[in-house]
Amino acid sequence: MYQEINLDKIDMNAEPPAEEPARQYYFMAKCREWVREFEQKNGRRPTAFIQTFGCQMNARDSEKLRGILLRAGYEEGRDETADFVLYNTCTVRDNANQKVYGRLGHLQTLKKKNPGMGIALCGCMMQEAAVVERIQKTYPFVDLIFGTHNIYKLAELLYRCQTEKEMVVDVWDSAKEAVEDLPATRKYPFKSGVNIMYGCNNFCSYCIVPYVRGRERSREPEEILAEIRRLAEDGVKEVMLLGQNVNSYGKNLARPMTFAELLRQVNEVKGIERIRFMTSHPKDLSDDLIRAMQECKKVCRHLHLPLQSGSSRILEIMNRRYTKEQYLDLTERIRRAIPDISLTTDIIVGFPGETEADFEETLDVVRKVRYDSAFTFIYSKRTGTVAASMEGQVPEEVVKDRFDRLLCEVQQIAAKVCGRDAGSTRMVLVECENDHQQGYVSGRLGNNLLVHFPGDASLIGKIVPVKLLESKGFYYIGKMEEAEDRR
Repeated sequence: MYQEINLDKIDMNAEPPAEEPARQYYFMAKCREWVREFEQKNGRRPTAFIQTFGCQMNARDSEKLRGILLRAGYEEGRDETADFVLYNTCTVRDNANQKVYGRLGHLQTLKKKNPGMGIALCGCMMQEAAVVERIQKTYPFVDLIFGTHNIYKLAELLYRCQTEKEMVVDVWDSAKEAVEDLPATRKYPFKSGVNIMYGCNNFCSYCIVPYVRGRERSREPEEILAEIRRLAEDGVKEVMLLGQNVNSYGKNLARPMTFAELLRQVNEVKGIERIRFMTSHPKDLSDDLIRAMQECKKVCRHLHLPLQSGSSRILEIMNRRYTKEQYLDLTERIRRAIPDISLTTDIIVGFPGETEADFEETLDVVRKVRYDSAFTFIYSKRTGTVAASMEGQVPEEVVKDRFDRLLCEVQQIAAKVCGRDAGSTRMVLVECENDHQQGYVSGRLGNNLLVHFPGDASLIGKIVPVKLLESKGFYYIGKMEEAEDRR
Protein backbone atom coordinates (compact mmCIF):
# COMPACT_ATOMS: atom_id res chain seq x y z
CA MET A 1 0.00 0.00 0.00
CA TYR A 2 3.00 2.29 -0.03
CA GLN A 3 6.27 2.72 -1.86
CA GLU A 4 8.05 -0.52 -1.04
CA ILE A 5 11.60 0.23 0.06
CA ASN A 6 13.84 -2.49 1.44
CA LEU A 7 15.17 -1.06 4.69
CA ASP A 8 18.02 -3.59 4.66
CA LYS A 9 19.43 -1.98 1.52
CA ILE A 10 19.59 1.52 2.98
CA ASP A 11 23.12 2.73 3.70
CA MET A 12 23.09 3.73 7.35
CA ASN A 13 26.46 5.43 7.03
CA ALA A 14 25.26 7.79 4.31
CA GLU A 15 23.72 11.16 5.01
CA PRO A 16 19.91 11.09 5.22
CA PRO A 17 18.22 11.90 1.90
CA ALA A 18 16.79 15.38 1.53
CA GLU A 19 13.74 14.29 -0.47
CA GLU A 20 10.60 12.66 0.88
CA PRO A 21 9.55 9.94 1.45
CA ALA A 22 13.06 8.44 1.06
CA ARG A 23 14.22 10.49 4.05
CA GLN A 24 11.63 8.90 6.34
CA TYR A 25 12.47 5.36 5.19
CA TYR A 26 16.09 6.14 6.06
CA PHE A 27 15.03 7.05 9.60
CA MET A 28 12.77 3.99 9.86
CA ALA A 29 15.88 1.95 9.18
CA LYS A 30 17.81 3.91 11.83
CA CYS A 31 15.00 3.33 14.34
CA ARG A 32 15.01 -0.36 13.48
CA GLU A 33 18.67 -0.51 14.48
CA TRP A 34 17.68 0.88 17.88
CA VAL A 35 14.86 -1.69 18.07
CA ARG A 36 17.33 -4.51 17.46
CA GLU A 37 19.56 -3.27 20.26
CA PHE A 38 16.52 -3.11 22.54
CA GLU A 39 15.61 -6.67 21.59
CA GLN A 40 19.12 -7.98 22.30
CA LYS A 41 19.09 -6.33 25.70
CA ASN A 42 15.53 -7.22 26.76
CA GLY A 43 14.80 -10.43 24.89
CA ARG A 44 11.80 -8.93 23.15
CA ARG A 45 10.93 -6.15 20.75
CA PRO A 46 9.59 -2.84 22.12
CA THR A 47 5.85 -2.28 21.97
CA ALA A 48 4.05 0.83 20.75
CA PHE A 49 0.51 1.98 21.53
CA ILE A 50 -1.45 4.82 19.89
CA GLN A 51 -4.51 6.41 21.50
CA THR A 52 -6.59 8.46 19.05
CA PHE A 53 -8.79 11.35 20.11
CA GLY A 54 -11.08 13.20 17.72
CA CYS A 55 -12.31 12.88 14.15
CA GLN A 56 -11.98 10.44 11.27
CA MET A 57 -9.02 12.42 9.91
CA ASN A 58 -7.20 11.81 13.20
CA ALA A 59 -8.08 8.12 12.94
CA ARG A 60 -6.59 8.01 9.45
CA ASP A 61 -3.48 9.85 10.68
CA SER A 62 -3.11 7.23 13.42
CA GLU A 63 -3.15 4.45 10.84
CA LYS A 64 -0.18 6.12 9.17
CA LEU A 65 1.62 6.60 12.48
CA ARG A 66 1.00 2.97 13.38
CA GLY A 67 2.32 1.84 10.00
CA ILE A 68 5.55 3.78 10.49
CA LEU A 69 6.11 2.33 13.97
CA LEU A 70 5.51 -1.24 12.84
CA ARG A 71 7.79 -0.77 9.83
CA ALA A 72 10.48 0.49 12.23
CA GLY A 73 10.26 -2.80 14.10
CA TYR A 74 7.95 -2.06 17.03
CA GLU A 75 5.28 -4.54 18.03
CA GLU A 76 1.78 -3.22 18.59
CA GLY A 77 0.96 -2.80 22.27
CA ARG A 78 -2.47 -3.32 23.76
CA ASP A 79 -2.56 -0.37 26.13
CA GLU A 80 -0.60 2.42 27.80
CA THR A 81 1.79 0.01 29.49
CA ALA A 82 3.63 -0.16 26.13
CA ASP A 83 7.25 0.96 25.74
CA PHE A 84 6.18 3.83 23.48
CA VAL A 85 2.83 5.60 23.88
CA LEU A 86 1.55 8.18 21.41
CA TYR A 87 -1.54 10.32 21.90
CA ASN A 88 -2.98 11.72 18.67
CA THR A 89 -4.93 14.61 20.11
CA CYS A 90 -8.02 16.68 19.32
CA THR A 91 -8.72 20.23 20.44
CA VAL A 92 -12.20 20.95 19.04
CA ARG A 93 -13.61 21.07 22.58
CA ASP A 94 -11.92 21.87 25.86
CA ASN A 95 -12.90 18.56 27.44
CA ALA A 96 -10.73 16.81 24.82
CA ASN A 97 -7.74 18.78 26.12
CA GLN A 98 -8.59 18.03 29.74
CA LYS A 99 -8.84 14.33 28.95
CA VAL A 100 -5.29 14.34 27.59
CA TYR A 101 -3.94 16.21 30.62
CA GLY A 102 -5.62 13.64 32.86
CA ARG A 103 -4.11 10.73 30.94
CA LEU A 104 -0.66 12.31 31.13
CA GLY A 105 -0.82 12.05 34.91
CA HIS A 106 -1.41 8.32 34.53
CA LEU A 107 1.48 8.01 32.07
CA GLN A 108 3.82 9.70 34.53
CA THR A 109 3.07 6.94 37.04
CA LEU A 110 3.74 4.28 34.40
CA LYS A 111 6.99 5.94 33.37
CA LYS A 112 8.27 5.87 36.93
CA LYS A 113 7.89 2.08 36.79
CA ASN A 114 9.45 1.91 33.32
CA PRO A 115 11.96 4.79 32.98
CA GLY A 116 12.79 3.80 29.40
CA MET A 117 9.22 4.36 28.31
CA GLY A 118 8.72 6.88 25.49
CA ILE A 119 5.77 9.30 25.53
CA ALA A 120 4.73 11.35 22.50
CA LEU A 121 1.95 13.81 21.74
CA CYS A 122 0.81 14.93 18.31
CA GLY A 123 -2.27 16.26 16.53
CA CYS A 124 -4.43 19.35 16.73
CA MET A 125 -3.96 20.09 20.43
CA MET A 126 -0.22 20.41 19.88
CA GLN A 127 -0.77 23.24 17.37
CA GLU A 128 -1.69 25.55 20.27
CA ALA A 129 1.39 27.34 21.58
CA ALA A 130 -0.08 27.65 25.09
CA VAL A 131 -0.61 23.88 25.23
CA VAL A 132 2.98 23.12 24.21
CA GLU A 133 4.28 25.60 26.79
CA ARG A 134 2.15 24.00 29.51
CA ILE A 135 3.37 20.51 28.63
CA GLN A 136 7.00 21.61 28.64
CA LYS A 137 6.60 23.14 32.10
CA THR A 138 4.19 20.72 33.78
CA TYR A 139 4.88 17.42 32.04
CA PRO A 140 8.64 17.40 31.36
CA PHE A 141 8.63 13.59 31.18
CA VAL A 142 7.02 13.81 27.71
CA ASP A 143 9.64 12.90 25.09
CA LEU A 144 8.15 14.14 21.83
CA ILE A 145 5.70 16.81 20.69
CA PHE A 146 4.68 17.38 17.07
CA GLY A 147 1.62 18.74 15.30
CA THR A 148 -0.75 18.10 12.42
CA HIS A 149 1.41 19.25 9.52
CA ASN A 150 4.36 16.90 9.97
CA ILE A 151 3.00 13.57 11.17
CA TYR A 152 4.87 11.91 8.32
CA LYS A 153 8.12 12.79 10.15
CA LEU A 154 7.46 10.39 13.04
CA ALA A 155 10.42 8.11 12.22
CA GLU A 156 12.84 11.04 12.04
CA LEU A 157 11.52 12.57 15.25
CA LEU A 158 11.54 9.23 17.04
CA TYR A 159 15.17 8.71 16.07
CA ARG A 160 15.99 12.10 17.56
CA CYS A 161 14.33 11.03 20.81
CA GLN A 162 16.31 7.81 20.86
CA THR A 163 19.63 9.59 20.35
CA GLU A 164 19.26 13.06 21.91
CA LYS A 165 17.67 11.91 25.20
CA GLU A 166 15.76 15.17 25.69
CA MET A 167 12.29 16.46 24.84
CA VAL A 168 11.91 16.97 21.09
CA VAL A 169 9.42 19.65 19.97
CA ASP A 170 8.69 20.03 16.26
CA VAL A 171 5.46 21.93 15.56
CA TRP A 172 4.93 23.76 12.27
CA ASP A 173 2.68 26.79 11.81
CA SER A 174 1.67 25.61 8.34
CA ALA A 175 2.12 22.67 6.01
CA LYS A 176 5.29 22.62 3.91
CA GLU A 177 4.43 19.52 1.90
CA ALA A 178 2.07 16.56 1.98
CA VAL A 179 3.82 13.18 2.12
CA GLU A 180 1.38 10.33 1.54
CA ASP A 181 3.56 7.51 0.23
CA LEU A 182 4.40 5.96 3.60
CA PRO A 183 3.32 2.81 5.48
CA ALA A 184 -0.16 2.69 6.96
CA THR A 185 -1.72 -0.05 9.07
CA ARG A 186 -5.50 -0.02 8.76
CA LYS A 187 -7.80 -0.87 11.63
CA TYR A 188 -9.99 -2.78 9.19
CA PRO A 189 -8.37 -4.50 6.17
CA PHE A 190 -11.58 -4.13 4.15
CA LYS A 191 -12.22 -0.40 4.56
CA SER A 192 -10.09 2.71 4.69
CA GLY A 193 -10.17 6.46 4.99
CA VAL A 194 -8.61 8.47 2.17
CA ASN A 195 -7.57 12.07 2.68
CA ILE A 196 -8.67 14.16 -0.29
CA MET A 197 -7.85 17.54 1.26
CA TYR A 198 -6.48 19.16 4.39
CA GLY A 199 -7.36 22.30 6.34
CA CYS A 200 -10.36 24.60 6.34
CA ASN A 201 -11.13 28.10 5.03
CA ASN A 202 -14.48 28.63 6.71
CA PHE A 203 -13.45 30.18 10.04
CA CYS A 204 -16.70 29.50 11.88
CA SER A 205 -16.56 31.81 14.89
CA TYR A 206 -16.57 28.95 17.43
CA CYS A 207 -14.10 26.66 15.67
CA ILE A 208 -10.35 26.33 16.16
CA VAL A 209 -9.80 23.86 13.28
CA PRO A 210 -8.58 26.42 10.67
CA TYR A 211 -5.97 27.60 13.16
CA VAL A 212 -4.62 24.12 13.91
CA ARG A 213 -5.17 22.36 10.57
CA GLY A 214 -4.32 25.31 8.33
CA ARG A 215 -5.94 26.56 5.13
CA GLU A 216 -7.53 24.27 2.57
CA ARG A 217 -5.17 22.20 0.44
CA SER A 218 -6.62 19.68 -2.01
CA ARG A 219 -4.72 16.63 -3.20
CA GLU A 220 -4.43 16.06 -6.92
CA PRO A 221 -7.22 13.75 -8.18
CA GLU A 222 -4.70 11.46 -9.87
CA GLU A 223 -2.99 10.85 -6.51
CA ILE A 224 -6.31 10.15 -4.80
CA LEU A 225 -7.50 7.74 -7.49
CA ALA A 226 -4.14 5.94 -7.55
CA GLU A 227 -4.34 5.44 -3.77
CA ILE A 228 -7.90 4.13 -4.01
CA ARG A 229 -6.95 1.72 -6.80
CA ARG A 230 -4.11 0.37 -4.65
CA LEU A 231 -6.53 -0.01 -1.74
CA ALA A 232 -8.95 -1.94 -3.96
CA GLU A 233 -6.11 -4.23 -5.05
CA ASP A 234 -5.35 -4.77 -1.36
CA GLY A 235 -8.89 -5.98 -0.69
CA VAL A 236 -10.55 -2.76 0.46
CA LYS A 237 -14.27 -2.65 -0.36
CA GLU A 238 -15.25 0.65 1.27
CA VAL A 239 -13.49 4.01 1.23
CA MET A 240 -14.28 7.13 3.25
CA LEU A 241 -13.21 10.34 1.47
CA LEU A 242 -12.01 12.69 4.19
CA GLY A 243 -11.72 16.44 4.49
CA GLN A 244 -12.76 19.22 6.84
CA ASN A 245 -15.14 20.37 4.09
CA VAL A 246 -15.15 17.92 1.19
CA ASN A 247 -17.67 20.05 -0.72
CA SER A 248 -15.00 22.66 -1.40
CA TYR A 249 -12.56 20.08 -2.74
CA GLY A 250 -10.54 21.09 -5.79
CA LYS A 251 -10.95 24.85 -5.68
CA ASN A 252 -7.24 25.50 -5.08
CA LEU A 253 -5.88 23.00 -7.60
CA ALA A 254 -3.92 24.25 -10.61
CA ARG A 255 -6.65 22.62 -12.69
CA PRO A 256 -9.75 23.02 -10.47
CA MET A 257 -12.34 20.28 -10.27
CA THR A 258 -15.41 19.78 -8.11
CA PHE A 259 -16.06 17.19 -5.46
CA ALA A 260 -18.95 15.89 -7.57
CA GLU A 261 -16.50 15.21 -10.41
CA LEU A 262 -14.11 13.41 -8.05
CA LEU A 263 -16.96 11.34 -6.64
CA ARG A 264 -17.94 10.18 -10.14
CA GLN A 265 -14.35 9.14 -10.87
CA VAL A 266 -14.01 7.22 -7.58
CA ASN A 267 -17.28 5.48 -8.41
CA GLU A 268 -15.58 3.96 -11.48
CA VAL A 269 -12.75 2.31 -9.51
CA LYS A 270 -13.07 -1.45 -9.84
CA GLY A 271 -13.16 -3.40 -6.61
CA ILE A 272 -14.53 -0.57 -4.49
CA GLU A 273 -18.13 -1.32 -3.56
CA ARG A 274 -18.98 1.45 -1.11
CA ILE A 275 -18.06 5.14 -0.99
CA ARG A 276 -18.62 7.41 1.98
CA PHE A 277 -17.45 10.95 2.65
CA MET A 278 -17.36 13.58 5.34
CA THR A 279 -17.64 16.30 6.34
CA SER A 280 -20.00 18.36 4.17
CA HIS A 281 -20.61 22.07 4.73
CA PRO A 282 -24.20 23.02 3.77
CA LYS A 283 -23.14 26.26 2.07
CA ASP A 284 -21.06 24.35 -0.51
CA LEU A 285 -23.32 21.39 -1.22
CA SER A 286 -24.24 21.84 -4.88
CA ASP A 287 -27.07 20.44 -6.99
CA ASP A 288 -24.38 18.70 -9.05
CA LEU A 289 -23.16 16.86 -5.94
CA ILE A 290 -26.74 15.80 -5.19
CA ARG A 291 -26.99 14.45 -8.75
CA ALA A 292 -23.66 12.65 -8.36
CA MET A 293 -24.86 11.00 -5.15
CA GLN A 294 -28.06 10.00 -6.91
CA GLU A 295 -26.28 8.60 -9.98
CA CYS A 296 -23.29 6.87 -8.38
CA LYS A 297 -24.46 3.45 -7.27
CA LYS A 298 -21.52 2.91 -4.93
CA VAL A 299 -22.13 6.06 -2.90
CA CYS A 300 -23.76 5.14 0.40
CA ARG A 301 -27.16 6.64 1.12
CA HIS A 302 -25.88 8.55 4.10
CA LEU A 303 -25.01 12.23 4.40
CA HIS A 304 -23.62 13.96 7.45
CA LEU A 305 -24.76 17.58 7.16
CA PRO A 306 -23.87 19.70 10.21
CA LEU A 307 -26.59 22.16 11.23
CA GLN A 308 -24.98 23.66 14.40
CA SER A 309 -28.03 25.88 15.04
CA GLY A 310 -31.53 26.26 13.64
CA SER A 311 -31.58 30.00 14.28
CA SER A 312 -30.62 32.16 11.29
CA ARG A 313 -29.52 34.86 13.71
CA ILE A 314 -27.15 32.52 15.53
CA LEU A 315 -25.95 30.99 12.26
CA GLU A 316 -24.89 34.44 11.10
CA ILE A 317 -22.95 35.05 14.32
CA MET A 318 -21.39 31.61 13.89
CA ASN A 319 -20.28 32.67 10.38
CA ARG A 320 -21.91 29.59 8.89
CA ARG A 321 -23.05 31.49 5.76
CA TYR A 322 -26.47 29.91 5.36
CA THR A 323 -29.87 30.48 6.95
CA LYS A 324 -32.36 28.13 8.53
CA GLU A 325 -34.53 28.43 5.44
CA GLN A 326 -31.63 27.62 3.10
CA TYR A 327 -30.69 24.58 5.18
CA LEU A 328 -34.26 23.26 5.15
CA ASP A 329 -34.52 23.85 1.39
CA LEU A 330 -31.27 21.93 0.90
CA THR A 331 -32.45 18.92 2.90
CA GLU A 332 -35.74 18.91 0.96
CA ARG A 333 -33.87 18.90 -2.37
CA ILE A 334 -31.63 16.08 -1.16
CA ARG A 335 -34.63 14.00 -0.06
CA ARG A 336 -36.49 14.60 -3.33
CA ALA A 337 -33.48 13.32 -5.27
CA ILE A 338 -32.58 10.49 -2.85
CA PRO A 339 -35.70 9.47 -0.89
CA ASP A 340 -33.91 6.77 1.10
CA ILE A 341 -31.08 9.05 2.25
CA SER A 342 -30.03 8.89 5.89
CA LEU A 343 -29.28 12.36 7.28
CA THR A 344 -27.17 12.93 10.37
CA THR A 345 -25.91 16.18 11.85
CA ASP A 346 -23.99 18.15 14.48
CA ILE A 347 -25.73 20.65 16.78
CA ILE A 348 -24.24 23.08 19.29
CA VAL A 349 -26.27 24.18 22.31
CA GLY A 350 -25.54 27.31 24.32
CA PHE A 351 -23.65 29.37 21.76
CA PRO A 352 -23.07 32.94 23.09
CA GLY A 353 -26.23 34.98 22.80
CA GLU A 354 -28.52 32.00 22.21
CA THR A 355 -32.01 32.78 23.49
CA GLU A 356 -34.89 30.42 24.18
CA ALA A 357 -36.42 31.52 20.87
CA ASP A 358 -33.17 30.64 19.06
CA PHE A 359 -33.16 27.24 20.71
CA GLU A 360 -36.76 26.62 19.67
CA GLU A 361 -35.71 27.29 16.09
CA THR A 362 -33.17 24.49 16.44
CA LEU A 363 -35.83 22.13 17.76
CA ASP A 364 -38.03 23.12 14.82
CA VAL A 365 -35.36 22.07 12.31
CA VAL A 366 -34.83 18.76 14.15
CA ARG A 367 -38.56 18.05 13.92
CA LYS A 368 -38.76 18.95 10.24
CA VAL A 369 -35.63 17.18 9.01
CA ARG A 370 -36.04 14.11 11.25
CA TYR A 371 -32.40 13.05 11.48
CA ASP A 372 -31.32 9.44 11.82
CA SER A 373 -28.95 10.64 14.51
CA ALA A 374 -27.35 13.84 15.75
CA PHE A 375 -24.13 14.58 17.58
CA THR A 376 -25.16 17.17 20.16
CA PHE A 377 -22.59 19.34 21.92
CA ILE A 378 -22.56 21.97 24.61
CA TYR A 379 -20.73 25.05 23.33
CA SER A 380 -17.07 24.93 24.32
CA LYS A 381 -15.12 28.18 24.47
CA ARG A 382 -11.89 27.83 22.50
CA THR A 383 -9.20 30.45 23.10
CA GLY A 384 -8.22 32.14 19.86
CA THR A 385 -11.64 31.93 18.24
CA VAL A 386 -13.94 34.90 17.68
CA ALA A 387 -16.70 33.42 19.84
CA ALA A 388 -14.44 33.10 22.88
CA SER A 389 -14.59 36.84 23.52
CA MET A 390 -18.28 37.31 22.71
CA GLU A 391 -20.69 38.67 25.28
CA GLY A 392 -23.84 36.82 26.25
CA GLN A 393 -22.32 33.56 27.44
CA VAL A 394 -25.32 31.37 28.34
CA PRO A 395 -25.58 30.26 32.00
CA GLU A 396 -24.57 26.67 32.60
CA GLU A 397 -27.93 25.60 34.05
CA VAL A 398 -29.78 27.00 31.03
CA VAL A 399 -27.43 25.24 28.61
CA LYS A 400 -27.82 21.92 30.41
CA ASP A 401 -31.62 22.18 30.33
CA ARG A 402 -31.61 22.92 26.60
CA PHE A 403 -29.11 20.17 25.91
CA ASP A 404 -31.27 17.61 27.71
CA ARG A 405 -34.39 18.74 25.85
CA LEU A 406 -32.60 18.57 22.50
CA LEU A 407 -31.17 15.13 23.22
CA CYS A 408 -34.61 13.84 24.16
CA GLU A 409 -36.12 15.20 20.95
CA VAL A 410 -33.34 13.80 18.77
CA GLN A 411 -33.52 10.36 20.36
CA GLN A 412 -37.29 10.09 20.12
CA ILE A 413 -37.29 10.97 16.44
CA ALA A 414 -34.25 8.87 15.59
CA ALA A 415 -35.72 5.77 17.28
CA LYS A 416 -38.67 5.97 14.87
CA VAL A 417 -36.72 6.99 11.76
CA CYS A 418 -34.04 4.33 12.16
CA GLY A 419 -36.61 1.54 12.19
CA ARG A 420 -38.08 2.40 8.79
CA ASP A 421 -36.31 -0.50 7.00
CA ALA A 422 -37.50 -3.24 9.37
CA GLY A 423 -38.70 -6.25 7.40
CA SER A 424 -36.63 -5.45 4.32
CA THR A 425 -33.41 -7.04 3.12
CA ARG A 426 -30.30 -4.87 2.88
CA MET A 427 -26.63 -5.39 2.15
CA VAL A 428 -24.36 -5.35 5.23
CA LEU A 429 -20.59 -4.97 5.38
CA VAL A 430 -19.57 -7.33 8.18
CA GLU A 431 -17.01 -5.70 10.48
CA CYS A 432 -16.46 -7.97 13.45
CA GLU A 433 -17.72 -10.74 15.67
CA ASN A 434 -20.27 -9.48 18.16
CA ASP A 435 -18.73 -8.79 21.57
CA HIS A 436 -21.96 -9.37 23.50
CA GLN A 437 -23.61 -12.34 21.81
CA GLN A 438 -21.66 -15.45 20.88
CA GLY A 439 -22.36 -16.76 17.39
CA TYR A 440 -23.29 -13.32 16.07
CA VAL A 441 -21.45 -10.84 13.86
CA SER A 442 -21.92 -7.09 13.48
CA GLY A 443 -21.86 -4.95 10.36
CA ARG A 444 -23.13 -1.74 8.85
CA LEU A 445 -25.81 -0.84 6.36
CA GLY A 446 -25.11 1.72 3.67
CA ASN A 447 -26.87 4.28 5.89
CA ASN A 448 -24.31 3.49 8.62
CA LEU A 449 -26.69 1.76 11.03
CA LEU A 450 -25.42 -1.32 12.83
CA VAL A 451 -26.89 -4.77 12.26
CA HIS A 452 -26.27 -7.84 14.46
CA PHE A 453 -27.06 -11.26 13.05
CA PRO A 454 -25.99 -14.92 13.37
CA GLY A 455 -22.65 -15.61 11.68
CA ASP A 456 -18.98 -16.35 12.23
CA ALA A 457 -15.58 -14.76 11.60
CA SER A 458 -15.47 -16.04 8.01
CA LEU A 459 -17.98 -13.31 7.09
CA ILE A 460 -15.78 -10.42 8.25
CA GLY A 461 -14.99 -8.09 5.37
CA LYS A 462 -17.78 -9.44 3.17
CA ILE A 463 -20.88 -7.60 1.99
CA VAL A 464 -23.82 -9.93 2.57
CA PRO A 465 -27.64 -9.72 2.27
CA VAL A 466 -29.38 -9.51 5.64
CA LYS A 467 -33.09 -9.40 6.38
CA LEU A 468 -33.74 -6.81 9.09
CA LEU A 469 -36.02 -8.68 11.44
CA GLU A 470 -36.31 -6.25 14.33
CA SER A 471 -35.41 -2.63 14.97
CA LYS A 472 -33.92 -1.87 18.36
CA GLY A 473 -34.03 1.90 17.82
CA PHE A 474 -30.45 2.48 16.79
CA TYR A 475 -29.55 -0.96 15.43
CA TYR A 476 -31.19 -4.01 13.90
CA ILE A 477 -31.32 -7.73 14.61
CA GLY A 478 -31.31 -9.67 11.36
CA LYS A 479 -30.54 -12.88 9.51
CA MET A 480 -28.65 -13.56 6.29
CA GLU A 481 -30.46 -14.14 3.00
CA GLU A 482 -30.26 -12.96 -0.61
CA ALA A 483 -30.66 -9.50 -2.16
CA GLU A 484 -29.25 -7.40 -5.00
CA ASP A 485 -29.13 -3.77 -3.91
CA ARG A 486 -25.70 -3.30 -2.32
CA ARG A 487 -26.18 0.25 -1.11
